[in-house]
Amino acid sequence: MMIFQTNDLGLLVGCDEEIGKEMRMTDTAKFRILVTGGAGFIGSHLCDRLVQKGHRLICVDNLYSGKLGNIRALMNHPRFEFIEHDVTEPLAIKGSLHRIYNLACPASPPHYQRDPIATIKTCVLGAHNLLALAHEKHARILQASTSEVYGDPKVHPQPETYVGHVNSIGPRACYDEGKRCAETMFFDYHRRYGVPIKVARIFNTYGPRMLENDGRVVSNFTVQALKGEPLTIYGDGTQTRSFCYVDDLLNGLELLMDSDSEVTGPCNLGNPKEESIKEIARMILRQTNSRSRLEHRPLPQDDPKRRRPAIDRARTLLGWSPRVALKDGLQWTIDYFVLKLFTGRPVSRRIQVTLPGSAVRVALGARSGRMSM
Repeated sequence: MMIFQTNDLGLLVGCDEEIGKEMRMTDTAKFRILVTGGAGFIGSHLCDRLVQKGHRLICVDNLYSGKLGNIRALMNHPRFEFIEHDVTEPLAIKGSLHRIYNLACPASPPHYQRDPIATIKTCVLGAHNLLALAHEKHARILQASTSEVYGDPKVHPQPETYVGHVNSIGPRACYDEGKRCAETMFFDYHRRYGVPIKVARIFNTYGPRMLENDGRVVSNFTVQALKGEPLTIYGDGTQTRSFCYVDDLLNGLELLMDSDSEVTGPCNLGNPKEESIKEIARMILRQTNSRSRLEHRPLPQDDPKRRRPAIDRARTLLGWSPRVALKDGLQWTIDYFVLKLFTGRPVSRRIQVTLPGSAVRVALGARSGRMSM
């Protein structure tokens, strides 16, 4: 295990309920927070945000799909510590710990299917080890679950009360059933030991720091369009997804973590606006001015036909709903991939990037926070 430590700072001490009361009384109270999967797409953005808010942060990642480049800007920060560790093994943390965000697990099909046994171990053993740590430290813990717990749903849109339609022996089951089992363990720890839990069911999320080879719709189409390659659509393209920009998701995760102790979830976090895969492809082609064509391939086994969250619970309990328009979020994501693929470094002036079959104008410097690599 490799550990990168910083100088110790004063810590807020107390159990979860005491900390919650202090946090409501003063804006200056800060937490010591653990984020697993913190070098990944969503996790690294969460690390950025929590450090910027003054919290002391421990980032844990085994770098299976996470990248050190995502957290490089934090590595010398006095309130940031990185631990390279696999959550399938118990994790020892010295000192107080107030909150845990469990985001550890590859979330795209090519990555979680590459080693399905490792995936299910990460979901189940990882949940067990982190819940045990939360119990030991009297820490509040949030599980990043997924819309995949609904499988190929027979109910639309999907409310949290829907128990799902999942093939337990299919190629996606290592992730789908792994996350379902993790939810079970979270609620059993809560009922038996009183561990303060939060369970978020995350729907399709996109934005800067997605991996260009992660097999997800937005990253796949964006990279293919920028390179002038065919956009690969699985099936006829009429299947739907609901796309939530990463900033909106982070707002939801923080609101859920900060919510009253009786709000355990599960809570859907996603955009209730439904889009077909074919329309997403066309939007990206328009926004990149790409001449790439659409190429249809067979639909993978157990791929959901429709996916859209019912977010009444998030609206009522958290006051949360997504705000970033899809067109804007896609443009910020396209801007990121232009830098990632064709410049390799940030610049501070407006440039014209012309590629085979595409011409993309990128306003650089205006959204430095969203463009960080």
